[in-house]
Amino acid sequence: MDQSEKLLMGIENILSVASDLVDEIARLKNVEEECKILKEKIFMNQLTQAEQEVFALAIDGHSISEIQDILHKEESTIKNQRKSILKKLNTSSITEAVQQFQNLHQEPSEKLIRIS
Repeated sequence: MDQSEKLLMGIENILSVASDLVDEIARLKNVEEECKILKEKIFMNQLTQAEQEVFALAIDGHSISEIQDILHKEESTIKNQRKSILKKLNTSSITEAVQQFQNLHQEPSEKLIRIS
């Protein structure tokens, strides 16, 4: 086997390994996405269905009065559900609760940078 044949075989091997790596990266991205979805579900399962509806609208940036109009509920009901959400999530504000939810989607290295 001459030098050029060895070189071609080496290149073929490298391309095969590169292809395997691309496939593994795609698989890991799918696993990562599934983990994000599961973290979100676990987080939201702390809340009742009604609280989840209120919280989802809060995540989207809606005010109490907007949430009241969207869900066709009394202001006192929305405030009570919001209070319950804050208690369950151990936060002092809906903004803090939303931030907690959004932190689920940060990479661990991003969380360390924000803490520093």
